[in-house]
Amino acid sequence: MKHVPELKDLVDDMPRFSDVLTTFAAKLQINLGEFHADHISVRCHQNTTAERWRAGLAKCGSLLNETLINGRPICLFTLDEPLTVGPLSIDLVELPYPGDKRYPHEGWEHIEIVLAGAEEELSARALALIADEALMTPGIKLKQSAPKGENERLPNPTLAVTDGSVTIKFHPHSLREIVASEREEG
Repeated sequence: MKHVPELKDLVDDMPRFSDVLTTFAAKLQINLGEFHADHISVRCHQNTTAERWRAGLAKCGSLLNETLINGRPICLFTLDEPLTVGPLSIDLVELPYPGDKRYPHEGWEHIEIVLAGAEEELSARALALIADEALMTPGIKLKQSAPKGENERLPNPTLAVTDGSVTIKFHPHSLREIVASEREEG
């Protein structure tokens, strides 16, 4: 990734993201080293930026999947060499094209961790990992959602925890499992 001109801004943004992510995880009292990060995601404001990043990611990985979620393309790239993000090694990048929401920062935005188990118990599993006092800290927000791709057959609810500058999301299934479920014949 370091040698791909289209991704220079993302390479330059990684130290900032790693710092805010590890600081946020410490505030939540989550030891990131105990988990497998399923993927990392970027955010951008313009389709031209998304197209540039897409071209760059294609040079250092391969397109695993592209699907429409909430009316916008979401691309998943498997990297040839994993990214080091704090104590994590991540080989899957989620590139959502811009939607209506504007993010405070263009660049790396969140990681997602798989907490295997029943979908309906995801929130309880995730919240059990986070210190109670962290959940009461001003500025910490929780959001539950259930994004779904066009052909997705495997429910994958999300619990997102954010401080407004970085987000950690939890899912019961990996994106690779979700993609496989989309490709299964019914």
